[in-house]
Amino acid sequence: MKSIFQILLFVVLSANTFAQTIEGNTENFANSESLANTEIAIIPEPVTLIKQTGHFVLPSNIIIQSSKSAELTQTVAFLKERFSTPTGHFVSVIHTSSPMATFKLILNDKEDATIGAEGYQLSVNTKQVVITANKPAGLFYGVQTLLQLLPAAIESKEEVKQVKWTIPCVEIIDYPRLSWRGLMFDVARHFFTKQEVKQYIDAMVRYKYNILHLHLTDDEGWRIEIKGLPKLTEVGAWNVKRVGTFGDFIPPTAEEPRNYGGFYTQEDIKELVAYAKERFVNILPEIDVPGHSLAAIASYPELSCTPEAINYKVRSGEKIMDWSRGAPPIAMVDNTLCPANEKVYVFLDTVITQIAQLFPFEYIHLGGDEAPHNYWEKNLQIKDLMKRENLKTIPEVQGYFERRLEKIVQAKGKKFMAWDEVLEGGVSPSAAVMSWRSMKYGTEAAKANHEVVMSPTQYAYLDYMQADAITEPKVYASLRLSKVYEFDPVPADVNPIYIKGGQANLWTEQVYNIRQAEYMTWPRGFAIAESVWSPKDKKNWPNFFARTEQHFKRLDIAETKYAPSVYDPIFSVKRTADRQLSISLSTEVDGLDMYYSFDNSFPDRFYPKYTSPLAPPIDAKVLKVITYRGKNPVGRMMNMPIEELEKRAGKR
Repeated sequence: MKSIFQILLFVVLSANTFAQTIEGNTENFANSESLANTEIAIIPEPVTLIKQTGHFVLPSNIIIQSSKSAELTQTVAFLKERFSTPTGHFVSVIHTSSPMATFKLILNDKEDATIGAEGYQLSVNTKQVVITANKPAGLFYGVQTLLQLLPAAIESKEEVKQVKWTIPCVEIIDYPRLSWRGLMFDVARHFFTKQEVKQYIDAMVRYKYNILHLHLTDDEGWRIEIKGLPKLTEVGAWNVKRVGTFGDFIPPTAEEPRNYGGFYTQEDIKELVAYAKERFVNILPEIDVPGHSLAAIASYPELSCTPEAINYKVRSGEKIMDWSRGAPPIAMVDNTLCPANEKVYVFLDTVITQIAQLFPFEYIHLGGDEAPHNYWEKNLQIKDLMKRENLKTIPEVQGYFERRLEKIVQAKGKKFMAWDEVLEGGVSPSAAVMSWRSMKYGTEAAKANHEVVMSPTQYAYLDYMQADAITEPKVYASLRLSKVYEFDPVPADVNPIYIKGGQANLWTEQVYNIRQAEYMTWPRGFAIAESVWSPKDKKNWPNFFARTEQHFKRLDIAETKYAPSVYDPIFSVKRTADRQLSISLSTEVDGLDMYYSFDNSFPDRFYPKYTSPLAPPIDAKVLKVITYRGKNPVGRMMNMPIEELEKRAGKR
């Protein structure tokens, strides 16, 4: 607990603080414009921040004091690199206490129960910067906050001249709301190299994420080496390269080379696990079964219930499911492992044994989502299984599979986790549930005393379009930044001890490279980070977005790609009583003006300004719109075909 002295100190500091404290309190800011002008813009928002008078000026000779702990090696190296590369200053590290140290990283001798294992205290005065924590993870997160207090140029990969390297004097106490703060990266639909996964880790830890969920297997690829099962990577890791709209590709011919993809060797996995651990990230491996298993079945057809599986190939993005009736889908090919085949459980025992040895994290994710029923319903092996085990429904067949799978996982000393569909067939109370279809299923799981990680589509699916469909890779749904920011992982009507945390998921059907992965993650990843780290009562959209804009500058300098979609106009269209189009425009953030044209020219702020619904001229083919803040364009030029608006309006 904090000492009486510390409490009194903060009371005094509070009395002397400037009005511009960054605590999410709207009374301190007349509007988001005033916040945007402040030099303090921390994401995720700290628990408490008190701004003092004055600044710490970064000296030309910087001394970092740190205990000589292996767990702090990466934290110190990271801080040293950031302080030296952009600034050109000399940085040294010492491991003994010294009054000459400019930056001190101190592990508490006596634990402060307030901040826990991942929290920290950051104190900046005009002479010195001190970060204290109970554990090395807390110091690491304190360093991330510290860097956000420096000018945006600190993100540069090369020396930057003529920057005033100062840090505002502050007192910060900070710790996470939830222990599970995750991002899921789908490396199965498209393969991402070991170096690209490291790049993704480097980005996520800047915002205090601590779980990287790797989706390692799916219909499009098996991405991890399993000793004794060589075909999983010889066959299962490769398909035919296609670009365009995933799911609608022309089926590959037999002659087309299957050379697109890749996999991680076990040595690669060990390297990634170690890299993540140095940055206080656990990697959650996912082997998605019994559905989404076409890559495994193409490698070993005997794992299927369906004889024609001997002819199956790893999917390249062609249509293999009929979703017209909703979930579960109707399978056009049987992409499920056979729950009635004992060879499947021998196979999975081999896989899980090696996964458990490679990944030290306590959980193993075994998928369980979207397993189609139609092949199982007509299969004699499945019917015999149902009779033998007294299973009444196909969901109960999957429940039988999941319970056997959990026993295998538990035998390896790990905890079983799966997507929320596994609840339908019945799983043991010890099964952890990742709720994706909605908050509803996670709530039901928590009320049944399951551990739950919330990752619902309506808030946390980063593969969804961020702006209008005319600008984004086509996906079946949209999810704007402001909606993501509404995410609260802890429902009011459940015991919070069962909610481990929250997670955002980046599925990569339409994500072909790491630059697009960055674009889809940021800035929505900021919103999720704040939902799982910051206190619930800190939520304030204008405050958050003002800070987000400051981080856009940092991402620009760091050369990290992000989506500017939040500035784009939102189109709404309907038909009037006389069946004419009426086009309304709005923006996700306040304070923007929109200018438009129907004459095929590119509007700027000297064009007509949008003030009321528009009716397109009779022969107009396109509506072009751009957003401005004052005299400066901030949004992308949007080219909306009138034909598209006609379709959206429908017939009256």
